[in-house]
Amino acid sequence: MGKQTGFLEYERRANPCEAPESRIRHWNEFHPALDIAERERQAARCMDCGVPFCQSGLKLGSGYTGCPLHNMAPEWNDLVYHGNFEEAYKRLHKTNNFPEFTGRVCPALCEAACTCGLHGDAVTVRENELFTVERAYADGVVKPEPPKVRTGKRVAVVGSGPAGLAAADQLNRRGHSVTVFERSDRVGGLLMYGIPNMKLQKSVVDRRVELMRAEGVEFKTGVDVGRDFPAGGLAAVFDAVILCCGARHPRDLKAPGRESQGVYFAVDFLSSTTKSLLDNGLKAGTYISAKGKNVVVVGGGDTGNDCVGTAIRHGCASVTQLEMMPRPPVERDFAANPWPEWPRVEKTDYGQQEAVALFGHDPRLYQRTVKEIVPDEQGSVKEIVTVSLLPRTENGRTVMVPVPGSEETVPCELLLIAAGFLGTESYIPEAFGVDTDARGNIATAEGSYRASVPKIFAAGDTRRGQSLVVHAIAEGRGAAREVDEFLMGYTNLT
Repeated sequence: MGKQTGFLEYERRANPCEAPESRIRHWNEFHPALDIAERERQAARCMDCGVPFCQSGLKLGSGYTGCPLHNMAPEWNDLVYHGNFEEAYKRLHKTNNFPEFTGRVCPALCEAACTCGLHGDAVTVRENELFTVERAYADGVVKPEPPKVRTGKRVAVVGSGPAGLAAADQLNRRGHSVTVFERSDRVGGLLMYGIPNMKLQKSVVDRRVELMRAEGVEFKTGVDVGRDFPAGGLAAVFDAVILCCGARHPRDLKAPGRESQGVYFAVDFLSSTTKSLLDNGLKAGTYISAKGKNVVVVGGGDTGNDCVGTAIRHGCASVTQLEMMPRPPVERDFAANPWPEWPRVEKTDYGQQEAVALFGHDPRLYQRTVKEIVPDEQGSVKEIVTVSLLPRTENGRTVMVPVPGSEETVPCELLLIAAGFLGTESYIPEAFGVDTDARGNIATAEGSYRASVPKIFAAGDTRRGQSLVVHAIAEGRGAAREVDEFLMGYTNLT
């Protein structure tokens, strides 16, 4: 696959990146593409490795390695190398409904498992994927393909994030009539309001949604199923219902002063920015603003980093990011973290890079958390008291405990909680009467997407907990297969 000696002849070269000092002045994506000749060379680096772990989607250690969608990366890398871009897209689209999303926001589990990466630099699989789908759009290869025959079966999908869209896309292609219900004013769920515009421009989401509309999928926005629309009504009208409602129950911060004004969950902060940006170009007073404020973000990961980058674009006075866990190693410890496991090393993402460029230092403080939130006379947060943490083993597991006397006061007028999620919002399973597991997710049997109530299925974060876009797409496809078999007695979906 690819050029047999390509990995020896060509060095890895990623898409260029606009300088932090420039990109913080706008909300657009900032990784311009390589030229076609260089992209073909990058695809040529895909070696004839024999066992392509890149498409394995295996759970190893504490995480996953390889693509959960089992994308046939060696095949379409070879086709890109030979300039057969249309066939490359067709191979890619067999396993991935939305490569324009994963090509932008996936952390590239495929590259972590790439054989080239064992002793050198992995193939640029994600960027090759993005090139392939964008070239297909530009060449008119991606076009509406409505099913020629309808089955007469009706399916409701609740939630239009990546899992819901994938399930809807698959079932519609099978010939079922699919209606997607979304409580927000725009389709996309996490893709629309959970991911900042500079990582995923919303025109990319709208483009795919319009394609699905042209293929026959119906979208109903502003409909909050379980609150302003009865759950029983769906089950009565549709032959199957798939719940793809995400895991929007945020983990809160338990500290004195939590009720102070100026304390927000990260998802609300990010969503308000994107909605205002799309509605009116960030008109003052229409979003949660960080302008001129000392911002503290509690939590690491992608969401915490997105908060850092967003606050900087608002024009914050400073930004600090608190991470409970110890600082990861800069280099991989192959004895404790062998290939092809996901590499547990420190990652400095775009937001942190921008903070370094703007303020001269990394915004992250490791092994620290908020002990107290101190409000001013008007009840708005003015500062926080942080405390250091040390790991301790209790009942066989590591917990972080406060260090007495390590308190520090940090100025803060905007505190953002990016500490993860505790499962789906309770009103959804309550409305449908389905069981939940110990983590608050909708319960299904092992290897199944079927909920505890007849005709009800679940997929994505609402079933597995907070996860990646690529896992959500895989979940949506899996649920579609099971629903199709439930409706027809067999399935030919992959």
